[in-house]
Amino acid sequence: MKKKQGIITFKVDEDLLSAIKDIPNRSEFIRAAIVGALGSVCPLCSGSGMLTPKQKHHWDDFAIDHFVEKCHDCHESVLVCSNTP
Repeated sequence: MKKKQGIITFKVDEDLLSAIKDIPNRSEFIRAAIVGALGSVCPLCSGSGMLTPKQKHHWDDFAIDHFVEKCHDCHESVLVCSNTP
């Protein structure tokens, strides 16, 4: 049985439209980009970029023994446990 499909539309600025207008299958490209981005969503804020007051409380408890530092190899931010030898 085929999955039910839905249609989503959204506005883009002229620069983005120009960048994607010649992609042969824009729909497939956009679907793949969204699925890929969903796999990278922050597990704490679910991609909103903001913590709720309760999430902030939990983060504050977590941050007692953890901190953010830059990876020496890739220079990305990583969480580090201060209790790790």
